[in-house]
Amino acid sequence: MSLILYDTLAREKRDFIPKDPSRVTMYVCGPTVWNFAHIGNARPAVVFDLMFRLLRRLYGEASVVYARNLTDVDDKINAAAADQGVDISVITNRFAEIYQADMAALGCLEPTLQPRATAHIPQMLDMIARLIDKGFAYQVEGEVLFDTKAFAAYGQLSGRSLDDLLAGARVDVVDHKRHPADFVLWKPSKPGEPSWDSPFGAGRPGWHIECSAMIETVLGLPVDLHGGGHDLIFPHHENEIAQGVCAGEGEFARYWMHNGFLTMDAEKMSKSLGNVRLVHELLEDTPGEALRWALLSAHYRAPLDWNADLIARARKSLDRLYGVVQRVGVPDDLSPADVPDAVLEALCDDLATPRAMAELFALAKAAETATSGAARRAAGRALVAAGRLMGVLYLDPAAWFEGRVDAVTRSRIEGLLGERSAARLAKDWARADEIRAELTAMGVEVLDAAGGAATWRLKD
Repeated sequence: MSLILYDTLAREKRDFIPKDPSRVTMYVCGPTVWNFAHIGNARPAVVFDLMFRLLRRLYGEASVVYARNLTDVDDKINAAAADQGVDISVITNRFAEIYQADMAALGCLEPTLQPRATAHIPQMLDMIARLIDKGFAYQVEGEVLFDTKAFAAYGQLSGRSLDDLLAGARVDVVDHKRHPADFVLWKPSKPGEPSWDSPFGAGRPGWHIECSAMIETVLGLPVDLHGGGHDLIFPHHENEIAQGVCAGEGEFARYWMHNGFLTMDAEKMSKSLGNVRLVHELLEDTPGEALRWALLSAHYRAPLDWNADLIARARKSLDRLYGVVQRVGVPDDLSPADVPDAVLEALCDDLATPRAMAELFALAKAAETATSGAARRAAGRALVAAGRLMGVLYLDPAAWFEGRVDAVTRSRIEGLLGERSAARLAKDWARADEIRAELTAMGVEVLDAAGGAATWRLKD
């Protein structure tokens, strides 16, 4: 089955053809680890985790190499370390660990590689030296700057001319630049900031050079697929292309993918508005699978408005699917071949997740309306396999439903179920009905199995 992706650079859908199908490479710009991740930060992580899962399904798990970097030197990191009087590694190690835990809770697989910027300073210095030697960078007043006018294709990713890119963009307009769009490759460190020795003077790298050097080092050029948020198209990814192409021998990335913006109740998420939602806070009262489902509920290139209704719909959708799985049973011998073609076709069409989700509900309906046990089990198997390809339906259904209540309520429910079972054994039907009515009033649906044991779930 062929994979078709919308390529930002080509501005059209293209058949995805990796350079080497036995080693498919994907790079995604990861977090700057200085603070907690918010839900907007999680959207690219979840989108490209789904792409990672799909590539592994198409090419084999051992044939896909996914690198997601960690930016661990940055002005915000430096400021946080200075405020706390600690080395930057104390800040970055803490928030890198928190980020990994948050993304794992959202069902994200661990990337194959997670290169850190500070571990690749020599490679950045080497790339900068090549850019200077080739006439694409220059040194002035202690800085090394990329000469944007020396690269004729600058602006190709965003599709605008150099002058258009400057209009409304935030750039440092300083006298020593040859052109206002020229960007920093290396700069002197301020007193107290981290600093590395270099042929250009002690200092630290600019942001953009980090990814170009890490891609070349850990994956090799050209990388098959480069991803990130729409906000990175300019200037970050534009600058990555310029550096990578000019320092290398040709193509930098074969395909470019960018996910759309996430808003909060139709407004831009910002600290000034007080509407930033942190992942670790959302996880306190919402299952990670529900957050993942919500993030995938719109097509990845479309904007997504994050609100309470979106989360409620996501939980209700998963309640429906888990309810079917609970009634049909979870197969213990799933294989990639169990994913139905209709789901694969949807995902292979530029990650059409809304269509794939509709196919999951069709499988749920097929499982419930099947006229034979074999057909019911087949539909249930396909449902779970397809859900897991999308990163959901990993939990035991009972655990999913029980996870909706706190420990005290769960204990109360289970105690009542125990009393009801005892009443039924004693053929005290009146008492059993009273307990069932009490559970119903609590919003609990009792599911009696053929063997006499009962499970429960919260009603929608």
